[in-house]
Amino acid sequence: MKLTGERPIEGSTPDSLLALHEAGYREVAARLGNGVVLDVGSGLGDATSMMAATERFVVGIDYDPPTAISAQRQHGGPNHMGFASMDGGKIALKDRSIQYVCSSHVIEHFTQPETHVAELARVVAEDGTVFVLCPNAPADFENPFHVYDFEPPQLESLLRLFFDEVQILGLEGDEAVQEDFAKRRASGEKLLKLDVFKLRKRLPHKTYVWAYERVLPIVYKFLGSDTTGIGSGIDHTHLFITESVNRTTPVLFAIARQPRAKLAS
Repeated sequence: MKLTGERPIEGSTPDSLLALHEAGYREVAARLGNGVVLDVGSGLGDATSMMAATERFVVGIDYDPPTAISAQRQHGGPNHMGFASMDGGKIALKDRSIQYVCSSHVIEHFTQPETHVAELARVVAEDGTVFVLCPNAPADFENPFHVYDFEPPQLESLLRLFFDEVQILGLEGDEAVQEDFAKRRASGEKLLKLDVFKLRKRLPHKTYVWAYERVLPIVYKFLGSDTTGIGSGIDHTHLFITESVNRTTPVLFAIARQPRAKLAS
């Protein structure tokens, strides 16, 4: 899989971002019981496999067919896991058919995120649980793939349209993570200042994404590991769940229960 700046790739993505994704799945897995689990935006399935267990069947879905096929070849089969290609805004599963749903770093990609949340509320069982993880807007980097940013009140407000019970937590990083993010943010801001006339904001969005995908690998190579954070050694143990979310908390971790039937159908 090529580096685009969006999908985490071992050896190409900063260690802190890989750790962030792994820590999120670690926390979801710790809150799962038995039953069917749906992972929306499963990618190559490496993180999805963290949720596997004997008394569960894990279904991973990704919008990109080749990615879903690769995940199925690597992780699917007799180990209680399967992968398919589906749109997170129109999930091809029956109403109330899933006990647990994980949507990790997906919602920020929707221009109409309510369609995604409505689908999560539709497929989850009445007594099921939905986990939604996304960047905390004040702590996020500029990213053309992210079209809708959330702060805690905004995410909670959206989820409460479709669920009666919503809890917003944070996935926080220790000092090493905070230093890494601050260093990379400062480096990124310096690069953005080179775009004096903010031409990237005037480009059609698809053109901006196209350019970003091609320039980022060159920038990472030019900056070296000291600046990009690749090879820093930061892993998932440097991140933890907190009830106190501030502007530097990198990720929002939402837990939603009791789907509202009328709005979800």
